[in-house]
Order: sequence, then structure tokens, then C-alpha cells
Amino acid sequence: METQVIPTTETELAGHLQRHKKRSAELRREPVSNRVQRLRELQAWIQGNRDRIKKAVHADFKKPLLEVDTSEIYPVLTELKHALKHLQQWASPRKVDATIAYLGTRSEIRHEPKGSCLIIAPWNYPFSLCVGPLVSCLAAGNTVIIKPSEMTPGTSRLIREMAEEVFDTDVVCVLEGGVEVSQQLLDLPFDHIFFTGSPAVGKLVMKAAARNLTSITLELGGKSPTVIDDSANLQDAAKRIAFGKFINNGQTCIAPDYVLVHHSVRDEFLKRLVKEVNTLFGNGEHVDEKSASYARLVNERHFNRVNELIADAVSHGATAVKLGEMNKETNFIAPVILTDVPPEARVWEEEIFGPILPLRTFRSVEEVTAMINGLPKPLALYIFSDRKAFQETILQNTSAGSVCINECILQFTHPNLPFGGVNNSGIGKSHGYYGFLAFSNEKPVLRQKGGWAAPYLMHPPYTTAMKKVVDVLLRWF
Repeated sequence: METQVIPTTETELAGHLQRHKKRSAELRREPVSNRVQRLRELQAWIQGNRDRIKKAVHADFKKPLLEVDTSEIYPVLTELKHALKHLQQWASPRKVDATIAYLGTRSEIRHEPKGSCLIIAPWNYPFSLCVGPLVSCLAAGNTVIIKPSEMTPGTSRLIREMAEEVFDTDVVCVLEGGVEVSQQLLDLPFDHIFFTGSPAVGKLVMKAAARNLTSITLELGGKSPTVIDDSANLQDAAKRIAFGKFINNGQTCIAPDYVLVHHSVRDEFLKRLVKEVNTLFGNGEHVDEKSASYARLVNERHFNRVNELIADAVSHGATAVKLGEMNKETNFIAPVILTDVPPEARVWEEEIFGPILPLRTFRSVEEVTAMINGLPKPLALYIFSDRKAFQETILQNTSAGSVCINECILQFTHPNLPFGGVNNSGIGKSHGYYGFLAFSNEKPVLRQKGGWAAPYLMHPPYTTAMKKVVDVLLRWF
């Protein structure tokens, strides 16, 4: 591939986008086989550079190497394999049946590339949440400028190197840098923006996109609730919740943010949860810095933020069950379970995004739905119960981007499920076919083949005879 010429000034960025727009006009005319080839080259690079990826992510926040395989590389390869298998079908025109009022016409929906796109990626899963959207973007036939997170510089550098080694600069370009680079990019008239991050920053991205009427996909976050009733398998629930919450040190947008547990099983669940956390991430007794299965917080700022959340909860009367120690020098905080947390504590007001899990008890399903509906709509909702009626009551009376029943976070990697939030937790869907649609314009094409069509009968002049025809159409068609 050609050497990347990295733009730095606003003028250079605007010029680079123009080159992308010119190339995107060419890509829309190319065969789907060209897209397939790009995806195969990306797949081959990832498979051939697993060690480079693992070392880069581990260097950024000590993410366990095997966890990089399972949570960073595997999801992207799943996306690639799924897209390669189905892309020809996705990209083919889809015939649309005519109703009787439109007899004589033929219609189809074509999926055309949106054009030149921008992907702004987060730091918590710095490889998969950057390259996953890239797969969908390329599958849809677009060009893209990628802005990875400056908070994970090792992985950002690796993604830039990947782009240089695999793609032409006017198809895929990676721009490193800080917030100022993102701000400059958001001022430009892209055809689509895909942003993953916090709701607060998502609002700024949406505002910037509005200036150019750019379509957007926002994958945000929020406080994803987990509900456990007294019929649940507590051992199974403890294992799955421990994994879903504390993988990546809790820095997961769909991690269980808090647990609502039936008062009658609270103590038993807490005991089992402590045991499972220590087994999965520690030595069976506690979690310490020797653990090869536990990541770190990304930087000192987030270490301080998480530590302040714990201190705030305790100052309001909560009990902190600490499953290990903390070390500011290495951004290490062992898992913390908070009980008896009063409503005024900050952990109920903001997304935790760290290794803290507050527990609150309930006595009725109405308490559960009131608590969930009292907060902004979450990205995920987890229900652990063997009662179908309990499950359905929560499903029907709450709103969430996705739901798992007796499971945690597995929905993210399911290739046939859409992923995304609702309102505060996101706009639009991604993954698989839904990611392809996010980066495509569904363009309807109607052909008049000659013959009878009801709209023709409604052309002026508006006579008495036409009134009778319209009356028939409105009544029967």
C-alpha cells in the first residue's frame, strides 16, 4: 500500500476529506468483489498479527493476553467472517412487491454506500470497537477516516500501522491525536459519523453532525441494570454477572452497572458472587496484582474517579466489600461490591465504568420497573429469573438497547442481532447486517413498466368522475 500522508492542519484535513469523497464516488461503481477483497486482506492481517495486537492492548492497560484474544480479536473476526459470507446477498437489490394500487410498476431497494465516513473509537476496547465498525463501513463500500483514542496510544499506533499496511490512504486513513483532532474532524461534512463513547460526548458529536446534516450512529452507555429474583439459579447468576461486570476491570459499556436482587436471596447471592469473582479473577481468596486474568484502569484520572465513587458511597453509609487492595501507581483497583447504598450516592447517578458493583434489594417487580424507569434508558438489561411472568413484566414495562435473560454481555458478539442503544444509550444499530445498513443508504427505485397504476388516475383535472375513482381507491385500496 502507499505511504500514508497524515494531514494535521484544518486545511489539510479538508483536502484529505475531498480526496476521500472523490475516491468514494469511484467505490460506489466498483463490484462487490472489490469490497470482499479488502475484507479478506483485513482478515489476513489480523490473523497474521495477533501477537502485535495483544502486546499493544496489554501495554495500554495490562489487559490479559487471552482476554485480548476473546474480547478484542474474536469479535472482529466474527464480524469479518459473517460479512464475507453474506455480503453479496446484503448488497444485492431487494425486490419489493407492488400493492394492487401500484400494478404496472416494479420496485426494488438498492443499498448504496453513504460515501466518506468518520469513525471515532473509544479506549475501553480500543481494537474491537474501532475495527468492528470499520468492517461494516468497508462492507457497505465506503471510505473512512478513523480517529482512535489517544488514551490507548499503543493500540492507536497499531491501528494506524494496520491501515498503512493494508489500505490505500484515500480508502482508510487513521489520524492519531487528542481531542483537538476529533473537534477538527467533526467540523467537516462527512457522509456518516460512527461514534462510540459516553452520552456526554455523544451529545457534542450529535450537535456537530447537525451542522452538516450528517447521519450518525451513536453507541453510548449508561447504567445497565441486572435483576435477580428469588427463582433464579444463584450460582449460575453469580458466575455470569461476575464475568460480565469485572472483565476489562469493569470498563465495558454493557457491563452490569448495578444489581437489583430480591431481598430473600440477597445474602446468599452476595456470598456466591464474592466466591465467583475471586475464582475468576484472583487466587480463590482475593484479587491482587499478581492475577493474570484482571486488567487495569486505563489511567490515573479514571483511577481517581473510581476511587472517589467508592469513598462517596461509603461516606453516605454504604458497606464496601473489597476483594483486594488498590495501587495508584499501577491504576489497580480490585473488585468492590457495595451494599446498603443510599439513593443519594453518586453510584446511582452516573455510569460507573469500573470495578464497582452496587447491590440494592427489592420486594416486588413494580419496585424493579420503577427503579429502571427512573433512570435514562440503558444500553443493556439483564434478568436472572426462572419465572416467565416476571421476565415478561420487566420486558414489557421497561426500555433498553438490548436484553439478556439468564446471561450477561453475550448479545454483543451474536452476529445476527442488532447492537445499539435507545435515546441516552445510543442512536442506530450496528453489527452484521445492521452495521451494513448503518453505513448504507437504502435507496428505493420504482420503475413504471406501462399499464394501469392508480396514481395516474388521480392526475388533474379534478372532475366528478375522478372524485368517484378517488372514493373507490380510498375505500378499497
